[in-house]
Amino acid sequence: MQSAPDRHEYPAHWEADVVLRDGGTARIRPITVDDAERLVSFYEQVSDESKYYRFFAPYPRLSAKDVHRFTHHDFVDRVGLAATVGGEFIATVRYDRIGADGMAATAPADEAEVAFLVQDAHQGRGVASALLEHIAAVARERDIRRFAAEVLPANNKMIKVFTDAGYTQKRSFEDGVVRLEFDLEPTERSLAVQRAREQRAEAHSVRRLLVPGSVAVIGTGRTPGGVGRSVLGNLREAGFTGDLYAVNKAFPEDLKELDGVPAHRSVRDIDGHVDLAVVAVPADHVPEVVTECGEHGVQGLVVLAAGYAESGPDGRERQRELVRHARAYGMRIIGPNAFGIINTSPQVRLNASLAPQMPRPGRIGLFAQSGAIGVALLSRLHRRGGGVTGVTGVSTFVSSGNRADVSGNDVLQYWYDDPDTDVALMYLESIGNPRKFTRLARRTAAAKPLVVVQGAGSAPQGHAVRATRLPHATVSVLLRQAGVIRVDTITELVDAGLLLARQPLPRGPRVGILGNSESLGLLTYDACLSEGLRPQPPLDLTTEASAQDFHAALAHALADEACDAVVVTAIPAIGEASPGDAELAQALRSAAAAGPAKPVLVVHVELGGLAAALSAATSTAPRARTAPPDTAAAEAGTTRTGTTEPGTPPAPTAEAASPEDLEGAHLIPAYPAAERAVRALAEAVKYGQWRREAADPGKVPEHEDIDEKGAAALIGRLLARGQGLTLGTDETCELLGRYGIPVRRSIPAHTPDEAVRAATALGYPVALKATAPHLRHRADLGGVRLDLADEEQLRRAYSELTELFGAPQELRPVVQAMAPRGVDTVVRAVIDPAAGAVLSFGLAGAASQLLGDMAHRLIPVTDRDAGSLVRSIRTAPLLFGWRGSTPVDTPALEELLLRVSRLVDDHPEVVAVTLEPVVVAPHGLSVLGASVRLAPPPARDDLGPRTLPAY
Repeated sequence: MQSAPDRHEYPAHWEADVVLRDGGTARIRPITVDDAERLVSFYEQVSDESKYYRFFAPYPRLSAKDVHRFTHHDFVDRVGLAATVGGEFIATVRYDRIGADGMAATAPADEAEVAFLVQDAHQGRGVASALLEHIAAVARERDIRRFAAEVLPANNKMIKVFTDAGYTQKRSFEDGVVRLEFDLEPTERSLAVQRAREQRAEAHSVRRLLVPGSVAVIGTGRTPGGVGRSVLGNLREAGFTGDLYAVNKAFPEDLKELDGVPAHRSVRDIDGHVDLAVVAVPADHVPEVVTECGEHGVQGLVVLAAGYAESGPDGRERQRELVRHARAYGMRIIGPNAFGIINTSPQVRLNASLAPQMPRPGRIGLFAQSGAIGVALLSRLHRRGGGVTGVTGVSTFVSSGNRADVSGNDVLQYWYDDPDTDVALMYLESIGNPRKFTRLARRTAAAKPLVVVQGAGSAPQGHAVRATRLPHATVSVLLRQAGVIRVDTITELVDAGLLLARQPLPRGPRVGILGNSESLGLLTYDACLSEGLRPQPPLDLTTEASAQDFHAALAHALADEACDAVVVTAIPAIGEASPGDAELAQALRSAAAAGPAKPVLVVHVELGGLAAALSAATSTAPRARTAPPDTAAAEAGTTRTGTTEPGTPPAPTAEAASPEDLEGAHLIPAYPAAERAVRALAEAVKYGQWRREAADPGKVPEHEDIDEKGAAALIGRLLARGQGLTLGTDETCELLGRYGIPVRRSIPAHTPDEAVRAATALGYPVALKATAPHLRHRADLGGVRLDLADEEQLRRAYSELTELFGAPQELRPVVQAMAPRGVDTVVRAVIDPAAGAVLSFGLAGAASQLLGDMAHRLIPVTDRDAGSLVRSIRTAPLLFGWRGSTPVDTPALEELLLRVSRLVDDHPEVVAVTLEPVVVAPHGLSVLGASVRLAPPPARDDLGPRTLPAY
């Protein structure tokens, strides 16, 4: 606790866990008077050279005065932060507010002097960079806008910390000292630097878990069976390439080995270093295990034990303590309640999971929050036949369980630049940080396909999830905008994943269809139309088609410039000349290899042997080798009748292969139903289009008539009235007007005479509207009268409204000048606490209210986003001249969307905007109704310093 003279209470919100450059974690927190002994101990472990760089002179020890100064802070003008591991300091940073003369000062002085000291054993881990991000955020909170630092020229490491941070800075050299001054306002470069460091650190933290040099299984039973013993057996059978240890405190003291693995009663007894510990003990014993692992220097934990947040409030608190405990030692956790992790790389061969069989090596990364779903996906990807037939391979697999620490975001960071993963498949029951997930997904999808199944219900009890006000469908749309291939079932997840892993992306929606069944071809044609593809008429090769006929037809289709992808349909044929499965597969593969730029899919009916033969070689499955003749038929080389064709080469079988063996292999994915194949192809087409558009995302236009400063001043004055308010009509019009968004004036009319005076001021013709909440925007109820040409019509309309709906006090009637005829639309913007700022568009009335036909984009919106937003609703044809109607002014509509986006992006205090209706005419548009809500902006953790989720 701070002493009485301190001006502020301890700022607990400054505490944070961070991932360092090497993947370990540290805790950053304010330094208090209780840290005197820790500070002295820390300083004693710093080298004389580092002390010299900090104080510019030999400084062997801290005096009592120094200790007092460095531990007593007011948390305003004097602030100190420490990075800790295991409760001990590994680095410190402090700032002191200074005035123009360089002496100690108080507000409103907005400059501070900053200095670091990092323990030598922890230099090079990115500790100083993380501390700089956090001390800069603290300084901004305390109205400090600029840092100054004096560094000796030889202290290159510290100079690099400042210069690499990305802030706007000035550098000078005086009296043998380098003086650096830099503004603390985040810049585009500083954010890019911060996010690049975040990616490297979080990816490395996952890599330490997935590529360990040594593994200890804690809780290994003395007798066969049980979770720990099963995991140990799975690690042994997978051929883990590192050191393996069995640990159980109940082992007899004389037990030295278990199943050929060194056995120990405690992790502390292991002589060598342990990178990963698989914790398979009951939840009550986990804290003791975590302490032992932390003190031994274990880098990460996979906690299989249940009994945490999924079991209720007591379990949730137990889970929080588990995370805090592990992070205190710099360890990351997968779990608790996890199924485990797998890495099929020949250099690792890690199966630290409950999966009894090691998946085949391949190039698909798999993440599942649910262990049961993870098992199903591994099984589906591993086996031949059933679901999506054929063999495919997995690079890495993570089942996060309650994902108390390591989440899908961390695994995405790892997959982003993992050379062994080409496609990422994720089953997400919840998204803890949608804003960050969307950002990471967009970057990952630009490099490799990301396919996601997202649970639609409430999050499981074990998951910490940020509250969102957005409907599930809206979140799905935003994920698609970020390049995510969003599917609804795990079957579709695997269907799309197999195609994307095995075939190139289609360049467009044009699909060629060929096969030996006219009916199956027509089914495929109809499925293409249903999915928005552009199929060519099916080519029927008849049931008498030979393998050579298939080869020739496929080669011709792939050479056709009017074709972007080909679906081959095949059914069992009758007759001695019909091709065998292996022969047909070889014909299709050879034709596809000659046209490798276009994807090929096969729809097969009762041809399991064909699916297996097609899967004989792939970039995501091991290269096939020839099986002995007596096992070939059993594997995949059987014909439709189950007998081997004379002269048919032995069927290939999949065996483990090195990544080098996988290069250049080619596989055609096979599907048992036309609808499934076409749905996967449609997702690939949409993803390919997104990739092409992402290369040129557009720009946010500059509008010279926008008065950003004036709007900020107005918002400040309005918010001074209270924490949150809905603006009145005049205030709404003034604020929107500063962004070039005029709202048609409406005049309240409490009596017929007031209505007449208003119409006279506005000019006839006019509209008379009831604005009571139950009648607003409800023209279908008769609460609106249009095209009132004179006083007589106006008075009659006023009388009708009051007779139908009640007194004027209930109706709240207004008079408004008539707008040019057009299409009524609605534009909304809202800041969601989880997803961020979202811009929405749709047609006003039943289309958006009843059918939910609204399109959404994340703010800020580019000109390309605005164009796609207008065109992505199902009722968009009404804007472009449907059935001979006059097209409306969509460029004006797109400009309006851009201006609303700018308003919300420039001023996060604008938490909600609704423009309804917006009448879009053939020339121009009219905003007839508008509402704006202001509130203090929600915290933007994506703009702040790097932190792990708080617990």
